Amino acid sequence: MATRRNMPLDGVKVIDLGQVYQGPYAAWLMAKAGADVIKIEPLTGEPVRQRNDVSRGAGAPFAMLNGHKRCITLDLKSPKGVAVLKRLARGADVLLENFAPGVMDRFGAGWSELSALNPRLIYASGTGYGLSGPDRDNLAMDITVQAVSGVMSVTGFPDGPPVKAGPALADFLSGTHLYAGIVTALYERQFTGVGRLVEVAMQETLFPTLASNLTFFYNNGVTPPRTGNRHGGLAVAPYNVYAASDGHIAIIGVREAHWDNLLSAIGREDLRDDPRFATRTARVRNLEETDGLIAGWMKHLTRAEAGDILRRHKVPSAPVRDLVEVVNDPHMHARGMLEWIDHPEHGRIVLPGNPIRFHGADRLPGAISARLGADTDAVLADELQMSEAEIAALRADGVIGPLPEQQPAGASPASSGK
Repeated sequence: MATRRNMPLDGVKVIDLGQVYQGPYAAWLMAKAGADVIKIEPLTGEPVRQRNDVSRGAGAPFAMLNGHKRCITLDLKSPKGVAVLKRLARGADVLLENFAPGVMDRFGAGWSELSALNPRLIYASGTGYGLSGPDRDNLAMDITVQAVSGVMSVTGFPDGPPVKAGPALADFLSGTHLYAGIVTALYERQFTGVGRLVEVAMQETLFPTLASNLTFFYNNGVTPPRTGNRHGGLAVAPYNVYAASDGHIAIIGVREAHWDNLLSAIGREDLRDDPRFATRTARVRNLEETDGLIAGWMKHLTRAEAGDILRRHKVPSAPVRDLVEVVNDPHMHARGMLEWIDHPEHGRIVLPGNPIRFHGADRLPGAISARLGADTDAVLADELQMSEAEIAALRADGVIGPLPEQQPAGASPASSGK
């Protein structure tokens, strides 16, 4: 009997049908926690992998989200491909997919079919709008979900148009929720012995992020305005991004102590009893003057000079950093969250570690994602005890893709981006 690794999800077998960001991220979190993740892709690769040839850097997102996975190809539009998937699902703990609602049912491999084959299976579905409701069949991508969820309506400056968040907020937030739903269902299965259908809708994971904006709505009965870098509910001041001589710094003062410390930092203790700034409510009422005090002080300082003063006075603040600074962040590298690797296709890139830390458990180092279909033969042989002749027959029938060394140039992708 194999010795269990010192990782929380060691022994958990996951079938990953995820694509783009949402599903692959949830499965990657499980892989980093020790699960055995088998990533199944169509013969041409999942959409993000297919973008590998667009530009040199397009593959980095695929590399970030698909390390520590065994990658196989399988044509789920083929009855023989679905039969192989069902055999794999019989021995799995989790099957994860983020296709549009109904796609897996049309393949003949939806929740009802697979749970009948394996009652212990956790079937996880990630969608844009959910498996039910009048909008379930609407097409969903990160930007469209940010739009419909209300996030874009409160993002941007008052005199400008709605703006999306720069990162793929909906994809990754919903992927994190999908991971949480899966591990919660795995915990429950310890007591019930049976699996469960778990679903996460991108739109629904964004709603709680509007908490501050909703406060404004409830208090005023109208849609809150776009506030730029100010507080979404216009209820906290200072709360903004201020220009230094060579960049910007974000500052927030939630508590009165923060404001007192800030006045000391900028050398304006004389304003401590000024009624315009004496309370949070007063500072919000006099928002332009509040921001003006800080802006006037900071514009003559470099970002480093202002940041050092603010830290010494314990004012909540941080520099607005660009991605060159972020990928070289000494703090995250020291903690093992970021790791430089030499990728065979994309050169030197940074891979993230698992943001969820299990103290006392082993941590997997960064790993390059496998080439398209690289593990197909090994998975079919190890998991389903297929012979070489059976695997060759599936390949001849077009159910599985060619071996990586038989793929044309450019089809090798360990990567690609959204």
